[in-house]
Amino acid sequence: MKTSIFQNIMRVVLGVMMTFAGIGHLTFQRGEFQAQVPRWLPSSPAFMDFVVIASGVVEISLGLCLIFWVSKKVKIGLFLAIFYILIFPGNISQYTNGIDAFGLDTDQKRLIRLFFQPVLILWALWSTGALKYLLKKKK
Repeated sequence: MKTSIFQNIMRVVLGVMMTFAGIGHLTFQRGEFQAQVPRWLPSSPAFMDFVVIASGVVEISLGLCLIFWVSKKVKIGLFLAIFYILIFPGNISQYTNGIDAFGLDTDQKRLIRLFFQPVLILWALWSTGALKYLLKKKK
């Protein structure tokens, strides 16, 4: 699927952001990310740490693929959109349980954060050409 120069730039920017976030999962933001593990999952520290590490590895992988595996960008965009959907319950859990992390220390900030997930999903689909692919496939 052909994408514009601007879409390619935004795909790389998203890839860098994902890679950086994934590194944060494994290192300096590990505790912050543990705050987003949904509270309906097992709450043992070891399990929560596993979820954070596993999602960090996925984020790094998807981020690097966004940047370098251009021939598969549509599939990667679809996978990333699905990943964003799968992790959304963590954001909802952070809001509903009033958990402070990443400077989201009020209900209002946590609620506003929820509205950015659809933006990330659209960004992933648009910047990779996956949105165009899905719309074409629908016809």
